[in-house]
Amino acid sequence: MQPIRKRVAGHRRRLRAAGLSPVQIWVPDTRRPGFAKECRRQSLSLREDPAEQAALHFMGEISDWTDD
Repeated sequence: MQPIRKRVAGHRRRLRAAGLSPVQIWVPDTRRPGFAKECRRQSLSLREDPAEQAALHFMGEISDWTDD
């Protein structure tokens, strides 16, 4: 079995050969103190927002909930 570094390098080479490139995405740390409280605050601030309601309705309409 190859060392992990060589396997990862080979995997990345194959992905690049397929025309893909890596992207790094930074997301909020869900373990950070106050994260849940801030999520709740933001959610509540959108509760009556017409644009948010329209976006949620749109997402529900275009979602495919079938198992096909």
